[in-house]
Amino acid sequence: MNLKELSHTLGLSQTTVSRALNGYPEVSEKTRLRIEQAARAHNYRPNTRAKSLATGRAMMIGHVIPMATKHEMVNPIFADFIAGAASTYSARGYEMMLSMVKDSDEMQTYRNLMARMSVDGVILHGPRMDDERIGLLEEIGMPFAVHGRASGHTSPYCWLDVNNKSAFKRATEFLLDLGHKRIALLNGIEGMDFAHRRRTGYGEALGARGIATDPAYMRSDEMTETFGYRSTQDMLAMKTPPTAYLVSSMICAIGVRRAIEDAGLVMGRDVSIVTHDDALSYLRNGDDVPIFTATRSSVRDAGERLADLLLDRIRDPLAPPRQVLLEAELMVGQSTGPAPNRA
Repeated sequence: MNLKELSHTLGLSQTTVSRALNGYPEVSEKTRLRIEQAARAHNYRPNTRAKSLATGRAMMIGHVIPMATKHEMVNPIFADFIAGAASTYSARGYEMMLSMVKDSDEMQTYRNLMARMSVDGVILHGPRMDDERIGLLEEIGMPFAVHGRASGHTSPYCWLDVNNKSAFKRATEFLLDLGHKRIALLNGIEGMDFAHRRRTGYGEALGARGIATDPAYMRSDEMTETFGYRSTQDMLAMKTPPTAYLVSSMICAIGVRRAIEDAGLVMGRDVSIVTHDDALSYLRNGDDVPIFTATRSSVRDAGERLADLLLDRIRDPLAPPRQVLLEAELMVGQSTGPAPNRA
């Protein structure tokens, strides 16, 4: 179906249909959504090059990925986020550019993308607490949206995040209610904003019950299976080992479970685990009954929604930047039980 046929089907002028699909703000939201739905239903795809020439846009969204070995971007969770974002781009006529760069080249890459007008906007991944990339993108005028937040950046910007503090506070309270007092935290890399918020929620829940945080029960690193396994091995060898583990990733939790079983212990009976579950399409947390008790929030859905925020920002740059805070759901599984009565 071509533009003329789509316009006839909708009973609208070709100009209106074209302007709606090209993201012009003067078309009402109701009309734009109706046209986009019809375009999808009839498998209409405007010529990307023609669309770019007509709008002065690249019709491309950038994702700049540093190649550091110790960085949250190497986590396979990133693939599900990208899959979600890509589905939104496709539905709205955009494509995606992934740029793998040296860490030292990341800032200059953003400047180059802006200077060449290679992309219409970028999504910023893995924000640190005081993230200089946000200031740079504001300075050069590049539209952007952040997956997460940067606590140290006070000016308004577009972001989508999970309420990490609330999720880990609730998870810690759940373990405390089961009688656990020696609760370990296996967290993401120090300096990452999400890790800071999760640690804060964990500490507040313990403090409210009169329990001080113990550095011996806290680890922070890239969230791999090996990190979970080795950290748990070390802690199980302590004179007073943890009776429960609060873990920042399903991948890491698999390592925790392996260490527990290698020690001849039973998960959920001798040692409990609560983890964060990004509802990965290729790593499901059980079927009807979750394997791990988990705070669950879909990273694929986050990718879809954040991409929408950015494309809306590109279409209407004068609108106030939007922020979305998602609440994680605590799902009780087989990995938790009452604290064991042992010295």
